[in-house]
Amino acid sequence: MPGKILVVDDEPDLELLVQQKFRKQIREKELEFIFAHNGTEALKRLEKDGEIELILTDINMPEMDGLTLLTKLGEIDKVLKSIIVSAYGDMPNIRTAMNRGAFDFVTKPIDLQDLETTIYKSLRELQMIKEALKLRDQLVSIQKELNIATQIQTSILPQTFPPFPDRKEFEIYAKMIPAREVGGDFYDFFFIDKDQLGFVIGDVSGKGVPAALLMATSRTLLKATAMKGFTPDTCLSEVNNLLVDESPSSMFVTAFYGVLNTRNGELEYCNGGHNPPFLISGKSKVEQLENVGGLFLSTVKDIPYQAKKIVLKPNDTLFLYTDGVTEAKNAQENEFEDARLSACLKRLSGSRLTELTHGVIDEVKAFSAEVPQTDDITCLALRYL
Repeated sequence: MPGKILVVDDEPDLELLVQQKFRKQIREKELEFIFAHNGTEALKRLEKDGEIELILTDINMPEMDGLTLLTKLGEIDKVLKSIIVSAYGDMPNIRTAMNRGAFDFVTKPIDLQDLETTIYKSLRELQMIKEALKLRDQLVSIQKELNIATQIQTSILPQTFPPFPDRKEFEIYAKMIPAREVGGDFYDFFFIDKDQLGFVIGDVSGKGVPAALLMATSRTLLKATAMKGFTPDTCLSEVNNLLVDESPSSMFVTAFYGVLNTRNGELEYCNGGHNPPFLISGKSKVEQLENVGGLFLSTVKDIPYQAKKIVLKPNDTLFLYTDGVTEAKNAQENEFEDARLSACLKRLSGSRLTELTHGVIDEVKAFSAEVPQTDDITCLALRYL
């Protein structure tokens, strides 16, 4: 589509001059010129023709002068550029025109080569503005989609606590803070039968939408497989084989899956390359569970996994987390690390699970306050009663 230019001047000679100078561009439909003789007529032309994008206007005209026209143009909700034509040396009017939004100016007598250069420069500026607005609209659309994705991701993870208010054998609480609108961490918990509580925490490599999609797939596959009653090691083995075919070769998933017998406190677990949870027991005794399991999921089929059984005592608490906790960095590039987490858990060991979880998250945030969050932070706390 040719650049459409509105020339506003009460001197008929300018119309002939423009048509003669740009006859080749007009013939080849590179430029199109429309003419008006004053500001009032120019506004009517603009109202009828929405494709006009550049205005070349004189200052001194009858009915409505160029300076008044500039003021009116500023009230129009449209991307327009204007070039003022004024007498050489008429600097006060030129400055007024620029202050009212004129993009550039040319002086009389008009240098036609300078006019051509100014017109093409203005059209290039207009094109850049239109492309920027298009990109802005695309970003707004993407942001809306990400907001929807955030809502969807949040909705597939348990958000109601306590989740099983009629069960008095245990308490459970979890919290996830994505580094971006959507994240790659996940957690879940569910009853396999009336006594067996399955719970899982996982972390997908990478960030953003790709990680979120693999997170949703991993969480769904793991829960569906666990509900078949498989032991934790068999469950992770089955999910690993399924994920190898469902995920990109450059991405992987770490996961810790455990099954708690709510009648007697027996816990069977398997760790697929994830951070080993902490066990808080006795008088604030804090130690990591033995790292039994196998490699992370979704890279190689038929990896062997092992499970381990322990027995939780009343008021023993498991604290599961992702590496967004221990690998959070401060301004000096130091990581939060396991030792600092262990000390924090010991300090908060007698707290309710909500206070324990939020206390850890608050300490991580305080530690890395000067550094933007770069990884998802997820915690899950389970207390056997």
